[in-house]
Amino acid sequence: MTHFLYRLYHGLVISRPRLALALVALLLAGLAAGLPNFKLDASADSLTLEQDASVDYFREISKRYQSGDFLVVTYTPKAPLMSDASLANLAALQAELAEVPGVVGVNSILNVPLLYSPLVSMGGLSNPTTLSDPSVDRALAEKEFLLSPVYKEMLLGPDGQTTAILLNLAVDETYIGMVRERDTLRTLARKGELSAAQRARLEAVSAEFLAYRTAESERAAARVAQVREIVSHYKDEAQIFLGGVTMITADMIAFIKSDLVVFGSAILLFILVLMAIIFRNWVFVVLPLMTAVGAVLAMLGWLSWIDWRLTVISSNFVALLMIIGLAITIHLVVRYRELAAHQPAQPQQMLVEQTVQLMFKPIVYTVMTTMVAFASLVVSNIRPVMDFGWMMVIGLAVATTLAFVIIPAGLMWAGRDRLAAAARADDNPAFTLFFARFTERFGGSVLLLALGLAALSGLGISQLKVENRFIDYFRPSTEIYQGMTVIDQNLGGTATLDILLEGPIVGPSQDNAANDPFNEVDAFDTPDPFDAPEPVLEVDPFAEVDPFSEQNPNTPTRESYWFTGAGLAQIEQLHDYLETLPEVGKVQSLATAYKVARDINGAPLNDFELAVLRQSLPDNVNKLLVSPYLSAEHNQARITLRVKETDPNLRRAELIEKIRAYATGDALDLAPAQVKFSGVLVLYNNMLQSLFHSQIVTLGAVFLGIALMMSVLFRSLLLALIGILPNLLAAAVVLGVMGLAGIALDMMTITIAAIVVGIGVDNTIHYMHRFRREFEQSGQYMASMHRAHGSIGRALFYTSVIIIQGFSILALSNFIPSVYFGLLTALAMLAAILAALTLLPKLILVLKPFGAERRDG
Repeated sequence: MTHFLYRLYHGLVISRPRLALALVALLLAGLAAGLPNFKLDASADSLTLEQDASVDYFREISKRYQSGDFLVVTYTPKAPLMSDASLANLAALQAELAEVPGVVGVNSILNVPLLYSPLVSMGGLSNPTTLSDPSVDRALAEKEFLLSPVYKEMLLGPDGQTTAILLNLAVDETYIGMVRERDTLRTLARKGELSAAQRARLEAVSAEFLAYRTAESERAAARVAQVREIVSHYKDEAQIFLGGVTMITADMIAFIKSDLVVFGSAILLFILVLMAIIFRNWVFVVLPLMTAVGAVLAMLGWLSWIDWRLTVISSNFVALLMIIGLAITIHLVVRYRELAAHQPAQPQQMLVEQTVQLMFKPIVYTVMTTMVAFASLVVSNIRPVMDFGWMMVIGLAVATTLAFVIIPAGLMWAGRDRLAAAARADDNPAFTLFFARFTERFGGSVLLLALGLAALSGLGISQLKVENRFIDYFRPSTEIYQGMTVIDQNLGGTATLDILLEGPIVGPSQDNAANDPFNEVDAFDTPDPFDAPEPVLEVDPFAEVDPFSEQNPNTPTRESYWFTGAGLAQIEQLHDYLETLPEVGKVQSLATAYKVARDINGAPLNDFELAVLRQSLPDNVNKLLVSPYLSAEHNQARITLRVKETDPNLRRAELIEKIRAYATGDALDLAPAQVKFSGVLVLYNNMLQSLFHSQIVTLGAVFLGIALMMSVLFRSLLLALIGILPNLLAAAVVLGVMGLAGIALDMMTITIAAIVVGIGVDNTIHYMHRFRREFEQSGQYMASMHRAHGSIGRALFYTSVIIIQGFSILALSNFIPSVYFGLLTALAMLAAILAALTLLPKLILVLKPFGAERRDG
């Protein structure tokens, strides 16, 4: 700190402590006034990659096929499902759900057309029966729901007792339009091609989109709440669960909010008790807590004012900021207590000045290195991870500033008399000397143990997988877990994957020929349709609808390769293959319509018959079997499937590549450009794959940056390398434990490595800084180690114990990412403190980086 800045600081903080504290209180009050605007964000933007082309393609496909989001209500009545009472209750529930705002359609066993109960004729397609019709054979209908290609694994579970009500939600075209405009302008901005008018429009549309997205998120949460309220009235007659991506999003936000309030308060209270036991003086408890809580309050208030929203990941910054804020303040408090115990006659102002002067440099350097660790997350290209990194960088600056204001000003205000007895307690021998004696006696064993841990950690890291299932976010006892299990095991799965098949690329003349239903197959070259036993279409297609008539409203502008015999054969082959995959649930495509038509006709249809069928399908059947899976305008077919989140062997990337390999292999021989993927599963998989790449790149950058900073601080490359090694081991141990325990690398656990490095570097810098000071006085390495353990070692140990115990409370959360965050953070702290108090001093003793010992030491 320069002389001018120190004089300014001295005049504002140490000389006028009450004024300094009053100004801090006013500042915090002003920032806290923004807290009512605090928001959590779990939108698609917060769960996907920045600049991911798959996101725009996903929106395009959703709009093209009008495939909006959906909710699933599972219904398992206590009475037999096909009884009058159960069906009446189901009908009443369905009617209420249909009135929920945002729901554009409700499908259940009650209102979908029955095609096999009994098997309808082609003429009967225009007026199919439903289960609600009194004349329907319910046993036959139940068989259809269980076995037909249309409804199998979609509306009725294999037990014949669990059914589903599918709530189709509207495609939000306003949302899609706004986000596309925003992203287009953002792309121009990144290229430096934005005009002044476009820049103004970008700011306007970004604000408009944020406001719209906020309102839509609130509407979605209200919709889920309303559905839950409706189904609660029917739980006396049936077991009912709610599923769907919208519900998962709403529940994740609810769990995060609950953890922030309940466990945040519990951790704070637990830390308060621990600090009271350790320091035995309210001043040494209140001041650190004021600093840590003040830093969190300031950041949350500021984020609320500027409408920078927390996500599933960045919400962890609250707990971490409290960790590091406490660590900074505890170092200041322990140093003050040490000085007060050794200099009982020294006036309070002198003790506070010495504390600030001695601790300023190591604290600033530790904070800067921790900032480097968290800033590395910005290169991940994953918006919530990037936000988390920036929030931690800014929060660390705030916490450090508050620590050097609140702690010195608070100590000056409290006065020496109130603190004398508690300060004298630090004159007792430190229990951390046990680690010094252990390192002195068993130093060789420490090095061997470190090598063994490194090897074991390497084995664990080799088993790390980049994957996670949404169901793993919740405990088996929670309603959301049970609901997802029922849907996966009985009703076809949860997360969606779309496979888009592009038509073969042909020349103009071929293209025109392909669209002519009379060109490929001459209908009169087929066997005599009146010659048994081969059946034909039972209805004269020209009697009701002339596909060549200008008045026919259903005539498309062009036909598609995929609605020909050759195209449908390829789709059916891929469809059947997908159904053999254990992680795949319900599969829907044009193959379903083809199988139904073949069953009705009694034989395969030729291209002419398919063309006629395409034109003559009634609207309700077309919407059910054709239009969701065919875009004739784009000559594109869509296969949609749902993935079973409960499958323990689910690997998203491997599943996608397996499907791609089959589609482009000898079986189908499609060109790679003809096979594309979309859906929630693709977006999430892209993000997961980026995580692993960013983990490797960022960790390397972090250690390089920290090594350079430590080289500057200690003016020694050897010391920098010594300081890095324990942190490498701590990070390897945590990642190794994750690999051995089967904890996947995902959005939540990606931040653990940065946490380990940030915390570990704090410990090593503080310890090495104190060791060097002690060596300058004693000239003896062994004596310096014991003194460093007895002084700074105490502060490091206090900090670690408080944080390990506090964050272990998160193990009680119902939100598994919070459990992992708490336990892995505790493990990170344990690994970091043990490495700092054993491996680090042993490396210093062996390598002697401070020079030769002095004989007069």
